[in-house]
Amino acid sequence: MTIRVLLADDQGMVRTGFRYMLNAEDDIEVVGEAGDGLEAVRMARELRPDVTLMDIRMPGVDGLEATRRLAGPGAADPLRVVVVTTFDLDEYVHAALAGGAVGFLLKDAGPALLIEAVRAAARGDALVSPRITVRLLRHFAATAPRSSPEDGGLTPRELDIVRSVARGLTNTEVAAELFVTVSTVKTHLASVQGKLGARNRVEVAAWAYRSGHVT
Repeated sequence: MTIRVLLADDQGMVRTGFRYMLNAEDDIEVVGEAGDGLEAVRMARELRPDVTLMDIRMPGVDGLEATRRLAGPGAADPLRVVVVTTFDLDEYVHAALAGGAVGFLLKDAGPALLIEAVRAAARGDALVSPRITVRLLRHFAATAPRSSPEDGGLTPRELDIVRSVARGLTNTEVAAELFVTVSTVKTHLASVQGKLGARNRVEVAAWAYRSGHVT
């Protein structure tokens, strides 16, 4: 299956570079480009890409608001958005993930990580730049309660999967570790997200740290 990607960035040279990198992959195709947030929202709703790569600082509606409109809690049929930005600011990371983004990358992350982020988003996983992930985990660990962990209504097997996801494992890696199929992991993860009210696996991982299941 070809992964259809929409690029949203106000710099034409950035879009050109991303397009060349992504179109060089056999399983990825860039289907559109947007130069501002409003255009990104319009094109994403029209084209229904598998993944939208969204810059933050753009004219008019910025990338964070565009992400919220496409993937946030109020989105009727949410799309998968990966935020790709130059700005390594914690408030941007939290706003992007709270707005429904399934990934957060810095533009200097390199082609390999960008391509993997697209593939991860397309298969329902999430990918965040490694150095940002470290900061997020430290924050969750520092704010996690020291009392007995709460179970959130999850079954023991669902909690096993939550702990694996919080350690950064993909669905395939979780399946191998727990000796189950990938489809079983996806089923359990969907149940977990429903019980916790989490929109993506990043929010599942955050819950695991805040509730004391991972330290």
